[in-house]
Amino acid sequence: MTNIAILGFGVVGGGVADLLTKNIDCTAKLGGDEINIKYILDLRDFPKSPFADRVIHDFNIIASDPEIDCVIEVMGGSHPAYEYTVASLKAGKSVITSNKEVVAKHGDEFLRIAKENGVCYRFEAAVGGGIPVISPIINCIGQNRITEIRGILNGTTNYILTKMFTYGKSFDESLKDAQAFGYAERNPDADVLGIDACRKITILTALATGKLLSTDKVHTEGIISIRSEDVKAAEKLGMQIKLLGRCIITDEGMHVLVAPFMIGADSPLSTVSGVYNAVEVIGKPLGNVMFYGQGAGAGATASAVVGDLMQIMRSGRNYAEPVWTRSDEGLLDISTLESKHYIAVCGADLTTVEAMLGAVQVIENGKELSFITDKLSEKQVASVIERLRASGAKLRSSIRLI
Repeated sequence: MTNIAILGFGVVGGGVADLLTKNIDCTAKLGGDEINIKYILDLRDFPKSPFADRVIHDFNIIASDPEIDCVIEVMGGSHPAYEYTVASLKAGKSVITSNKEVVAKHGDEFLRIAKENGVCYRFEAAVGGGIPVISPIINCIGQNRITEIRGILNGTTNYILTKMFTYGKSFDESLKDAQAFGYAERNPDADVLGIDACRKITILTALATGKLLSTDKVHTEGIISIRSEDVKAAEKLGMQIKLLGRCIITDEGMHVLVAPFMIGADSPLSTVSGVYNAVEVIGKPLGNVMFYGQGAGAGATASAVVGDLMQIMRSGRNYAEPVWTRSDEGLLDISTLESKHYIAVCGADLTTVEAMLGAVQVIENGKELSFITDKLSEKQVASVIERLRASGAKLRSSIRLI
């Protein structure tokens, strides 16, 4: 019998308990043992739940119980998730989490403590919800020389952008729609400002490089400045606008960022719509592979959590774990990143622009001038924008192309 404790009985915790209960024969077969949910930790009581008799309010009961083999942390936030994770690992209990915030901040420490205590720390559900991407990167792709990981890592922003493209809605209208359907929180900042995607690309970067970056060093933009005019410009080009997390690895170092990008129809990421997520891994000699699926929700996230549990049970705690070092070494300044850019300005004429940039691909030349540049560094783009402003022009948009 494998005894587990679930920390947090919200949407994901409830989904994990339901999946383990309803698929009990399947999980026992896959894991090689029966699973018993011995405790569920939450601040609340759930008198009408079939798990009501397992709900407790004191974490120390779990930490001190030698029968608990694995702790599933689905609380969210850094604290007390950090303290509970450390205590569980040091008590000889494996930990599984869906909490990208705590993984991005403390994953290196957790992996080290897990190794020191002969247990596992698993976090498949922290990136991409139900999409199996972390385990394949560790076990199936790691032998390649990974040159880039890029992906649509946040379902809320992808839903909003899909609405803007499909129905021509504004950002504000699309956000309200996402909130009405429960895809966006009342305070959507973590999603629309790119914070959630930043945590996830930080985790993916660590898998590719072994270095867990400080999230505040990762250049992060959201989608709040995307306008209907930008959507129309992208459509004229046969492109889509997507919020991407990117880790680009070169001999000189790595660029890691979260930002909106215009992407062409030749990219598989361009067809990912709604609340779906996708992660594309590019490597040598691998080439390009993409992982696609539902990025959030009780069922999808619970599937990833229980998948981690099955692997731990089958491996006898000897499962290969990544080794991370907390380091920003090798992170290149964003000013050196080179991309083509879509730029939209008011109060500038084409002659002035081409005097600065040479020939550009013009999209609109009416009330505002919009165009595509050749590949420029971020530093060069900033210089062009500053010169345009000095000439009396007003910047409306600047979006990178991929």
